Amino acid sequence: MAVKEKQKKIQYPLIKIKLKKSMIGRTQKQQAIIKGLGLRKIDSEVTREKRPEIMGMIKKVGFMLQVSEMSDRSDRSDKSQ
Repeated sequence: MAVKEKQKKIQYPLIKIKLKKSMIGRTQKQQAIIKGLGLRKIDSEVTREKRPEIMGMIKKVGFMLQVSEMSDRSDRSDKSQ
């Protein structure tokens, strides 16, 4: 019987994402991306890992967002992800 090897979890740095512009007049695709990031209203903030999937979403709607890297994992304000 083959033994599955455990994959190591990669520790990605954290980023803080803040919605700075309204979703009014945006395409449905852009609105879905914003919702997928967990943002709802202007000035709402979320903390996410800096993973390739998240960075791709940010790249699509970056003109609506303010993104900042967090110094370490201990100053994370929103514990649920």
